[in-house]
Amino acid sequence: MSKTWFITGASSGFGKELAQLVLAKGDNAVLTARRLEPLQDIAAAHGDRALALQLDVTDAASRATALKAAAEKFGRIDVLANIAGAGSYGALEAFTSAQIRQQMELNFFAAAELSREVLPQMRARKSGHILNLTSIAGLVAFPGSGLYNASKFALEGFTEALHHEVKPFGVRVTLIEPGAFRTGFAGSAAMKAAQDIADYAPLTAGMDEYYATQNGQQMGDPVKGMQVVIDMVDGDTAPVRLMLGEDAYQLWEGAVASRSRDLAQWRTRGEDTAIPGALKNTAQAL
Repeated sequence: MSKTWFITGASSGFGKELAQLVLAKGDNAVLTARRLEPLQDIAAAHGDRALALQLDVTDAASRATALKAAAEKFGRIDVLANIAGAGSYGALEAFTSAQIRQQMELNFFAAAELSREVLPQMRARKSGHILNLTSIAGLVAFPGSGLYNASKFALEGFTEALHHEVKPFGVRVTLIEPGAFRTGFAGSAAMKAAQDIADYAPLTAGMDEYYATQNGQQMGDPVKGMQVVIDMVDGDTAPVRLMLGEDAYQLWEGAVASRSRDLAQWRTRGEDTAIPGALKNTAQAL
């Protein structure tokens, strides 16, 4: 049976490649983004199986309108793919309050809200799959990418907990964690910290150089990456996390080793903080 996908950020990058692969395999797709024309170009060759909708994922009314149109067209959403997002770079101190909130609205709150808004129909059917795109930067923090890290770390925590909460209802939830892919992420859409603070000049210069030279040079192929995502969705089981890219795995393994060393230094003192006679915490990681 064909599935109906609701894909945000479908006008470019991972979202566009996912949309094209989904439609090529015969599934239905609701393609959403702020720019409508690129979506219409993708949908044109697929007739009634594709619906192109303009959507600002940060706007509640826009989300409600798009979800209503999707329901009227296809009757259900089997896979919600929260792909929309944008990067940011610069010293954390150099971002304005407005920039901090802008990043969190797009990369965290929009995906969290759409997940909540689609869940009732999935719970009622006892089926469905929510995909939340984060990044290896949702697991490993980098100087100069702290605001982006914060938005993706937040989505990681939300999504992992959601996975366990809705699993009893037959709803699957998966984090997609890519490394560096040729998606335009390092292009002009990335937000640079607005304030110029001299002490951070070396960091800023390094990030400027990275974004200027790496765009289009990344090792990851977004078509191959999104095909892995589709194969996972079509599989019998779904992981909490799907990491994409050799670089992502290497960065994660290095971070685990570093954190273990860091924690070991103070473990004895850290554990020796209990109130005598108090009951042990019985919470277990899932």
